[in-house]
Amino acid sequence: MLSRYNMLVLAIFCLFIGTTRGAEEKSKMKVGDKTIERTVQLRTHSIFAPYIDQDLQNRWWDFGADAYINTNKHIRLTRDRPSQMGYLWSRLPLTTTNFVIEIEFKVTGESNNLYGDGFAIWLTKERAQPGPVFGSKDSFTGLGLFLDTYANSRHPYAFPRITGMIGDGNTQYDFGKDGDKQGIGACSLNFRRTNVATKIKITYIKDSVLDVKLQYKAWDDWTDCFRADGVSLPTAPFLGMSAMTGDVSDNHDIISISTHSAIVSHGDLPFTESAKKRSSKKSTGSWTWFFLKMLLFAGVGFGGYYGYQEYRRRSRYSGMGNFGAGRSSGFAGFGGAGGVYSGGKRL
Repeated sequence: MLSRYNMLVLAIFCLFIGTTRGAEEKSKMKVGDKTIERTVQLRTHSIFAPYIDQDLQNRWWDFGADAYINTNKHIRLTRDRPSQMGYLWSRLPLTTTNFVIEIEFKVTGESNNLYGDGFAIWLTKERAQPGPVFGSKDSFTGLGLFLDTYANSRHPYAFPRITGMIGDGNTQYDFGKDGDKQGIGACSLNFRRTNVATKIKITYIKDSVLDVKLQYKAWDDWTDCFRADGVSLPTAPFLGMSAMTGDVSDNHDIISISTHSAIVSHGDLPFTESAKKRSSKKSTGSWTWFFLKMLLFAGVGFGGYYGYQEYRRRSRYSGMGNFGAGRSSGFAGFGGAGGVYSGGKRL
Protein backbone atom coordinates (compact mmCIF):
# COMPACT_ATOMS: atom_id res chain seq x y z
CA MET A 1 0.00 0.00 0.00
CA LEU A 2 1.21 3.48 -0.79
CA SER A 3 1.52 5.85 2.16
CA ARG A 4 -0.27 9.19 2.10
CA TYR A 5 3.05 10.94 1.58
CA ASN A 6 3.91 8.82 -1.46
CA MET A 7 0.46 9.39 -2.93
CA LEU A 8 0.88 13.16 -2.47
CA VAL A 9 4.27 13.11 -4.19
CA LEU A 10 2.85 11.09 -7.09
CA ALA A 11 -0.10 13.47 -7.48
CA ILE A 12 2.18 16.53 -7.54
CA PHE A 13 4.42 14.88 -10.13
CA CYS A 14 1.46 14.03 -12.41
CA LEU A 15 0.11 17.57 -12.05
CA PHE A 16 3.54 19.00 -12.94
CA ILE A 17 3.83 16.83 -16.07
CA GLY A 18 0.28 17.64 -17.19
CA THR A 19 0.70 21.39 -16.67
CA THR A 20 4.00 21.44 -18.56
CA ARG A 21 2.57 19.54 -21.51
CA GLY A 22 -0.48 21.78 -21.59
CA ALA A 23 1.67 24.93 -21.66
CA GLU A 24 3.78 23.54 -24.50
CA GLU A 25 0.72 22.64 -26.59
CA LYS A 26 -0.87 26.03 -25.98
CA SER A 27 2.23 27.87 -27.20
CA LYS A 28 2.22 26.08 -30.58
CA MET A 29 0.93 27.99 -33.59
CA LYS A 30 0.36 26.86 -37.16
CA VAL A 31 1.30 29.24 -40.01
CA GLY A 32 0.62 27.69 -43.39
CA ASP A 33 2.47 24.37 -43.35
CA LYS A 34 4.87 25.56 -40.63
CA THR A 35 4.55 25.01 -36.89
CA ILE A 36 5.90 27.52 -34.38
CA GLU A 37 6.77 25.51 -31.26
CA ARG A 38 7.20 28.49 -28.94
CA THR A 39 8.08 32.18 -28.89
CA VAL A 40 10.46 34.32 -26.83
CA GLN A 41 9.78 38.02 -26.33
CA LEU A 42 12.41 40.48 -27.56
CA ARG A 43 12.66 43.42 -25.20
CA THR A 44 14.69 45.39 -27.74
CA HIS A 45 11.78 45.48 -30.19
CA SER A 46 8.84 45.73 -27.78
CA ILE A 47 7.38 48.83 -26.16
CA PHE A 48 4.50 49.47 -23.75
CA ALA A 49 3.13 52.35 -21.66
CA PRO A 50 4.56 54.50 -20.12
CA TYR A 51 7.04 54.18 -23.05
CA ILE A 52 9.82 56.25 -21.43
CA ASP A 53 11.87 56.07 -18.24
CA GLN A 54 12.43 58.74 -15.59
CA ASP A 55 14.98 60.42 -17.87
CA LEU A 56 12.31 60.77 -20.59
CA GLN A 57 14.10 58.27 -22.80
CA ASN A 58 13.79 54.72 -24.06
CA ARG A 59 17.05 52.98 -24.84
CA TRP A 60 15.56 50.89 -27.66
CA TRP A 61 13.39 53.34 -29.63
CA ASP A 62 13.47 56.76 -31.34
CA PHE A 63 10.56 58.98 -32.34
CA GLY A 64 10.47 62.27 -34.16
CA ALA A 65 8.90 64.93 -36.39
CA ASP A 66 5.29 65.56 -35.20
CA ALA A 67 5.10 62.38 -33.11
CA TYR A 68 4.59 62.78 -29.36
CA ILE A 69 4.02 60.57 -26.31
CA ASN A 70 1.17 60.52 -23.82
CA THR A 71 2.61 58.20 -21.17
CA ASN A 72 -0.83 57.00 -20.05
CA LYS A 73 -2.25 56.29 -23.51
CA HIS A 74 -0.21 56.11 -26.68
CA ILE A 75 2.54 57.22 -29.01
CA ARG A 76 0.71 59.55 -31.40
CA LEU A 77 2.38 59.64 -34.81
CA THR A 78 0.06 62.35 -36.16
CA ARG A 79 -2.74 64.47 -34.76
CA ASP A 80 -6.05 64.91 -36.55
CA ARG A 81 -4.64 67.92 -38.40
CA PRO A 82 -3.53 68.53 -42.00
CA SER A 83 0.12 68.24 -43.08
CA GLN A 84 1.40 66.16 -40.15
CA MET A 85 4.13 63.51 -40.22
CA GLY A 86 5.63 61.39 -37.45
CA TYR A 87 7.64 58.21 -36.93
CA LEU A 88 8.74 55.58 -34.40
CA TRP A 89 11.79 53.39 -35.13
CA SER A 90 13.76 50.71 -33.33
CA ARG A 91 17.37 51.63 -32.68
CA LEU A 92 18.64 48.10 -33.23
CA PRO A 93 18.04 45.79 -36.20
CA LEU A 94 15.90 42.69 -35.77
CA THR A 95 18.44 39.87 -35.99
CA THR A 96 16.17 36.88 -35.37
CA THR A 97 15.32 34.94 -38.54
CA ASN A 98 11.74 34.02 -37.58
CA PHE A 99 9.47 36.31 -35.60
CA VAL A 100 5.94 37.30 -34.58
CA ILE A 101 5.09 41.00 -34.14
CA GLU A 102 1.85 42.20 -32.54
CA ILE A 103 1.08 45.92 -32.75
CA GLU A 104 -1.89 47.48 -31.00
CA PHE A 105 -2.91 50.70 -32.71
CA LYS A 106 -5.79 53.13 -33.04
CA VAL A 107 -6.89 55.26 -36.00
CA THR A 108 -9.53 57.85 -35.11
CA GLY A 109 -10.73 61.28 -36.18
CA GLU A 110 -13.66 63.67 -36.13
CA SER A 111 -14.68 63.20 -39.76
CA ASN A 112 -17.01 60.40 -40.83
CA ASN A 113 -16.39 60.75 -44.56
CA LEU A 114 -13.06 62.37 -45.45
CA TYR A 115 -10.03 61.18 -43.49
CA GLY A 116 -6.53 59.91 -44.11
CA ASP A 117 -3.97 59.10 -45.10
CA GLY A 118 -3.09 56.11 -42.92
CA PHE A 119 0.17 54.73 -41.54
CA ALA A 120 2.85 52.20 -42.45
CA ILE A 121 4.73 49.43 -40.66
CA TRP A 122 8.29 48.91 -41.88
CA LEU A 123 10.84 46.09 -41.80
CA THR A 124 13.60 47.65 -43.89
CA LYS A 125 17.34 48.16 -44.16
CA GLU A 126 16.80 51.90 -43.80
CA ARG A 127 15.54 53.60 -40.63
CA ALA A 128 14.16 56.99 -39.59
CA GLN A 129 14.36 58.63 -43.02
CA PRO A 130 11.29 60.87 -43.50
CA GLY A 131 9.69 60.83 -46.93
CA PRO A 132 6.47 60.80 -48.96
CA VAL A 133 5.37 57.17 -48.41
CA PHE A 134 3.19 57.41 -45.31
CA GLY A 135 5.87 59.59 -43.75
CA SER A 136 8.91 57.52 -44.74
CA LYS A 137 11.33 57.36 -47.67
CA ASP A 138 10.43 56.02 -51.09
CA SER A 139 12.46 53.31 -52.88
CA PHE A 140 12.87 51.39 -49.63
CA THR A 141 14.53 48.00 -49.20
CA GLY A 142 12.40 45.45 -47.37
CA LEU A 143 8.76 45.23 -46.31
CA GLY A 144 6.32 48.10 -46.27
CA LEU A 145 2.92 47.25 -44.80
CA PHE A 146 0.50 50.08 -45.60
CA LEU A 147 -2.68 50.61 -43.58
CA ASP A 148 -4.27 52.98 -46.08
CA THR A 149 -7.45 54.90 -45.20
CA TYR A 150 -7.72 57.18 -48.24
CA ALA A 151 -8.17 56.07 -51.86
CA ASN A 152 -6.34 58.22 -54.42
CA SER A 153 -8.25 56.61 -57.31
CA ARG A 154 -11.24 54.36 -57.96
CA HIS A 155 -10.86 50.68 -57.09
CA PRO A 156 -13.14 47.63 -57.16
CA TYR A 157 -12.34 47.10 -53.47
CA ALA A 158 -13.11 49.16 -50.35
CA PHE A 159 -10.96 51.29 -48.04
CA PRO A 160 -9.47 51.17 -45.43
CA ARG A 161 -7.10 48.67 -47.01
CA ILE A 162 -3.96 46.85 -45.88
CA THR A 163 -1.30 46.19 -48.54
CA GLY A 164 2.10 44.52 -48.24
CA MET A 165 4.90 45.52 -50.61
CA ILE A 166 8.48 44.27 -50.91
CA GLY A 167 10.80 47.09 -51.96
CA ASP A 168 14.07 46.40 -53.80
CA GLY A 169 15.66 49.79 -53.10
CA ASN A 170 14.86 51.12 -56.59
CA THR A 171 11.13 50.69 -57.24
CA GLN A 172 8.98 53.68 -56.27
CA TYR A 173 5.60 53.40 -54.60
CA ASP A 174 2.69 54.10 -56.99
CA PHE A 175 0.78 56.86 -55.18
CA GLY A 176 -1.77 57.39 -57.96
CA LYS A 177 -2.96 53.78 -57.79
CA ASP A 178 -2.43 53.30 -54.03
CA GLY A 179 0.22 50.66 -54.65
CA ASP A 180 -2.18 48.49 -56.64
CA LYS A 181 -0.36 45.76 -58.62
CA GLN A 182 2.73 46.25 -56.41
CA GLY A 183 1.54 44.27 -53.42
CA ILE A 184 2.40 40.72 -52.39
CA GLY A 185 -0.98 40.58 -50.65
CA ALA A 186 -3.80 42.83 -49.49
CA CYS A 187 -7.19 42.95 -47.76
CA SER A 188 -9.97 45.45 -47.11
CA LEU A 189 -10.82 45.61 -43.39
CA ASN A 190 -12.33 48.55 -41.53
CA PHE A 191 -9.81 49.06 -38.73
CA ARG A 192 -10.75 52.74 -38.18
CA ARG A 193 -12.72 53.75 -35.04
CA THR A 194 -13.31 50.20 -33.79
CA ASN A 195 -15.01 49.25 -30.52
CA VAL A 196 -12.26 46.87 -29.40
CA ALA A 197 -8.48 47.04 -29.17
CA THR A 198 -7.22 46.91 -32.75
CA LYS A 199 -4.15 44.75 -33.33
CA ILE A 200 -2.18 43.56 -36.31
CA LYS A 201 -0.11 40.37 -36.14
CA ILE A 202 2.81 39.88 -38.52
CA THR A 203 4.37 36.40 -38.62
CA TYR A 204 7.51 35.79 -40.67
CA ILE A 205 9.40 32.54 -41.24
CA LYS A 206 12.60 33.15 -43.16
CA ASP A 207 12.43 32.57 -46.92
CA SER A 208 9.13 30.77 -46.42
CA VAL A 209 6.01 32.67 -45.39
CA LEU A 210 4.72 36.10 -44.36
CA ASP A 211 1.33 36.00 -42.62
CA VAL A 212 -0.76 39.04 -41.64
CA LYS A 213 -3.84 38.93 -39.38
CA LEU A 214 -6.01 41.61 -37.79
CA GLN A 215 -8.00 41.80 -34.56
CA TYR A 216 -10.73 44.41 -34.95
CA LYS A 217 -14.12 42.71 -34.41
CA ALA A 218 -13.72 41.16 -30.97
CA TRP A 219 -10.98 40.31 -28.50
CA ASP A 220 -8.77 37.42 -29.65
CA ASP A 221 -10.82 37.10 -32.85
CA TRP A 222 -8.18 37.20 -35.58
CA THR A 223 -9.20 37.83 -39.19
CA ASP A 224 -6.89 36.66 -41.97
CA CYS A 225 -5.62 39.49 -44.16
CA PHE A 226 -3.13 37.74 -46.44
CA ARG A 227 -0.40 35.13 -46.51
CA ALA A 228 2.47 35.30 -48.99
CA ASP A 229 4.72 32.29 -49.60
CA GLY A 230 8.39 32.40 -50.55
CA VAL A 231 8.94 35.87 -49.04
CA SER A 232 12.52 36.88 -48.27
CA LEU A 233 13.18 39.95 -46.13
CA PRO A 234 16.55 41.68 -45.73
CA THR A 235 18.84 40.27 -43.07
CA ALA A 236 18.53 42.23 -39.80
CA PRO A 237 15.90 44.84 -40.80
CA PHE A 238 14.86 47.75 -38.60
CA LEU A 239 11.29 47.86 -37.28
CA GLY A 240 9.45 51.14 -37.69
CA MET A 241 6.11 52.89 -37.99
CA SER A 242 5.32 56.18 -39.71
CA ALA A 243 2.23 58.18 -40.60
CA MET A 244 1.30 61.19 -42.69
CA THR A 245 -1.71 63.46 -43.21
CA GLY A 246 -2.39 65.74 -46.18
CA ASP A 247 -5.53 67.75 -46.81
CA VAL A 248 -7.43 65.09 -44.89
CA SER A 249 -6.29 63.85 -41.49
CA ASP A 250 -6.65 61.40 -38.60
CA ASN A 251 -5.07 60.54 -35.27
CA HIS A 252 -2.63 57.65 -35.82
CA ASP A 253 -1.71 56.07 -32.47
CA ILE A 254 0.60 53.21 -31.50
CA ILE A 255 -0.53 51.67 -28.19
CA SER A 256 1.99 48.84 -27.83
CA ILE A 257 4.42 46.67 -29.77
CA SER A 258 5.24 43.09 -28.76
CA THR A 259 7.91 41.29 -30.78
CA HIS A 260 8.77 37.61 -30.27
CA SER A 261 11.45 35.39 -31.73
CA ALA A 262 9.78 32.25 -33.11
CA ILE A 263 11.19 28.74 -32.74
CA VAL A 264 9.97 26.68 -35.70
CA SER A 265 9.51 22.91 -35.57
CA HIS A 266 12.53 21.09 -37.07
CA GLY A 267 10.21 18.91 -39.12
CA ASP A 268 9.06 22.00 -41.03
CA LEU A 269 12.56 23.11 -42.05
CA PRO A 270 14.93 21.80 -44.77
CA PHE A 271 16.71 18.78 -43.30
CA THR A 272 20.39 18.63 -44.27
CA GLU A 273 22.86 15.99 -43.04
CA SER A 274 24.40 18.43 -40.57
CA ALA A 275 20.95 19.35 -39.27
CA LYS A 276 20.14 15.65 -38.92
CA LYS A 277 23.26 15.10 -36.80
CA ARG A 278 22.46 18.11 -34.61
CA SER A 279 18.89 16.87 -34.19
CA SER A 280 20.13 13.40 -33.18
CA LYS A 281 22.47 14.91 -30.60
CA LYS A 282 19.73 17.16 -29.23
CA SER A 283 17.32 14.21 -29.04
CA THR A 284 19.84 12.10 -27.13
CA GLY A 285 20.62 15.02 -24.84
CA SER A 286 16.93 15.64 -24.19
CA TRP A 287 16.29 12.03 -23.17
CA THR A 288 19.38 12.02 -20.93
CA TRP A 289 18.24 15.20 -19.22
CA PHE A 290 14.72 13.77 -18.82
CA PHE A 291 16.00 10.65 -17.02
CA LEU A 292 18.31 12.75 -14.85
CA LYS A 293 15.36 14.87 -13.79
CA MET A 294 13.33 11.72 -13.05
CA LEU A 295 16.15 10.34 -10.89
CA LEU A 296 16.50 13.66 -9.08
CA PHE A 297 12.76 13.82 -8.47
CA ALA A 298 12.74 10.24 -7.18
CA GLY A 299 15.67 11.03 -4.89
CA VAL A 300 13.91 14.06 -3.44
CA GLY A 301 10.75 12.01 -2.92
CA PHE A 302 12.65 9.19 -1.21
CA GLY A 303 14.57 11.62 0.98
CA GLY A 304 11.38 13.38 2.01
CA TYR A 305 9.67 10.09 2.80
CA TYR A 306 12.65 8.85 4.83
CA GLY A 307 12.82 12.12 6.76
CA TYR A 308 9.12 11.96 7.49
CA GLN A 309 9.35 8.39 8.82
CA GLU A 310 12.40 9.28 10.93
CA TYR A 311 10.56 12.27 12.38
CA ARG A 312 7.58 10.07 13.32
CA ARG A 313 9.88 7.51 14.94
CA ARG A 314 11.67 10.11 17.05
CA SER A 315 8.43 11.82 18.00
CA ARG A 316 6.99 8.52 19.15
CA TYR A 317 9.91 7.78 21.51
CA SER A 318 11.16 11.18 22.59
CA GLY A 319 7.89 13.12 22.81
CA MET A 320 9.01 16.05 20.71
CA GLY A 321 6.61 18.99 20.24
CA ASN A 322 5.32 20.57 17.08
CA PHE A 323 7.41 22.87 14.95
CA GLY A 324 6.10 26.37 14.15
CA ALA A 325 6.17 28.00 10.73
CA GLY A 326 7.71 31.37 9.93
CA ARG A 327 5.94 34.25 8.25
CA SER A 328 7.15 35.97 5.09
CA SER A 329 6.39 39.36 3.64
CA GLY A 330 6.04 40.63 0.06
CA PHE A 331 6.90 43.73 -1.89
CA ALA A 332 4.51 46.55 -2.64
CA GLY A 333 4.26 48.04 -6.11
CA PHE A 334 4.48 51.67 -7.07
CA GLY A 335 2.91 53.91 -9.64
CA GLY A 336 3.85 57.07 -11.50
CA ALA A 337 2.31 60.14 -13.01
CA GLY A 338 1.56 60.41 -16.70
CA GLY A 339 2.60 63.11 -19.10
CA VAL A 340 2.99 64.18 -22.68
CA TYR A 341 6.37 64.49 -24.36
CA SER A 342 7.13 65.75 -27.84
CA GLY A 343 9.51 67.92 -29.80
CA GLY A 344 11.50 65.14 -31.45
CA LYS A 345 13.11 64.02 -28.17
CA ARG A 346 14.38 60.49 -27.87
CA LEU A 347 12.10 57.96 -26.32
